Amino acid sequence: AKEVMACCTHPVLSGPAVERLKDSAISELVVLNTIALPEEKKFDKLKILSVAPVFAEAIKRIYEDLSVSKLFED
Repeated sequence: AKEVMACCTHPVLSGPAVERLKDSAISELVVLNTIALPEEKKFDKLKILSVAPVFAEAIKRIYEDLSVSKLFED
């Protein structure tokens, strides 16, 4: 592989996870902000994406009695 990227939904990053990820061949770790990540667990390879737009649209669709599953179609 020329590049290794990883992703996860809930970045708990417990124990030595941060140091292992920093020292790994992974070029980028993409996570969601579904849980709060303390500043001391943030590092250069980490990219945090917000779930707010998807949650907002889902709430709006529920309120307007529209399909939520449409959010996940291509």
